[in-house]
Amino acid sequence: MFNPSWIHFAILLMTFGVIVRSNDLIILSALLLVIIPVAWAWQRVALWRVSYARVLNEQRVFVGETVDLSTRVSNRKLLPLAWITIDDQFPLALAPRDKTLAPSHIPLTGFLNQRAALSAFERARWQYKIVCDQRGYYSIGPARLRAGDVFGLFEREWISPRVDKLIVYPRVLPMHAWGLPPKDPLGDVKSRVPIFDDATRPRGIRDYRPDDAPKHIHWRATARRGQLQVKVYDPTIAYQWVLFVNVATFAQTWQGTDPELLERVISLAASIANFGAENKYAVGLVANGTWPDSDQRLKILPSRDPNHLRHILEALSAITSFVVTPIETLLRNETSALAWGATLVMITGIVTDEILAEMIRLRRAGRRLALISLDETWEPRDDLNGIIVRQAITKDSTL
Repeated sequence: MFNPSWIHFAILLMTFGVIVRSNDLIILSALLLVIIPVAWAWQRVALWRVSYARVLNEQRVFVGETVDLSTRVSNRKLLPLAWITIDDQFPLALAPRDKTLAPSHIPLTGFLNQRAALSAFERARWQYKIVCDQRGYYSIGPARLRAGDVFGLFEREWISPRVDKLIVYPRVLPMHAWGLPPKDPLGDVKSRVPIFDDATRPRGIRDYRPDDAPKHIHWRATARRGQLQVKVYDPTIAYQWVLFVNVATFAQTWQGTDPELLERVISLAASIANFGAENKYAVGLVANGTWPDSDQRLKILPSRDPNHLRHILEALSAITSFVVTPIETLLRNETSALAWGATLVMITGIVTDEILAEMIRLRRAGRRLALISLDETWEPRDDLNGIIVRQAITKDSTL
């Protein structure tokens, strides 16, 4: 690596060579004084017209799937690159197969180190396989590029700011894998409140009334009977589930986190959300965990939008174990803003007296509730009448 002392040394060497009349020393010092400016100019343009790119064949996958990663560095100029090093910031949980990440000062992060020498208008490629064994909302990048002159005296650095996202969804299992009824995991708790007439479900016709909309007039039946007739439809039924996900795995937050139990809770929530979406229910999500690097808790209102399940799975992918507020407090505060006919589904790895007390209070107020527990030490109580209680188990050995 270059140091200003090299110039001082070259001048001193030339002076000494002149004094002792040594041609070898004079030539050596002259070479140093020529090489140093050339090397300095080389490194100044080393990273000019150099680009770095990474391509993921998938950006949203489920736990257990494999992603192909391709990286490419290009030198789009006449001047060759004697050497270039790329340190790409990478989550440790996504370490490529057969490639060890270099250590980093950033927690849970390493560097994907790549080196190359490129001639004029040349590029280098690398291919990696990433096995996604852990759910998460991951960021890959930025990358630090370093290059220099052929003599190794000077070095130049550039940060490629591009960051790619890779979302690993939690594992989704069928209901029977959790020991839940495969057709109706929450029992007979569907809302039966008619909201609108469903134009796709005609039931018959009747005589016209002054408050009927003109668009519902059945003109052919009117012509046959000689008086106005209107179409009659079956009502639309609002099926709403709001999943309350408790990320606490111990009764007291200071006791820490049980990572295995937390992953089972999140996988169970994802499985129920997927079941609801497949059966055309409006599913919402409220959790007392937070987004990564944030203190904002997760809340997604119920919807039947085709992309709604993706939003819920992304939220469950990103959720952390940091408990913002006790789940019973969240249940009490959020319920008033939810539709009266919605079924409130508590999904938890632990069952506490505080959770049960709040659910009983809401049940007495007329709310529809379901409790799905992964707490193997808890036994259902007799005072939970009116609340659907399910104790989930994990038959899948991978969880």
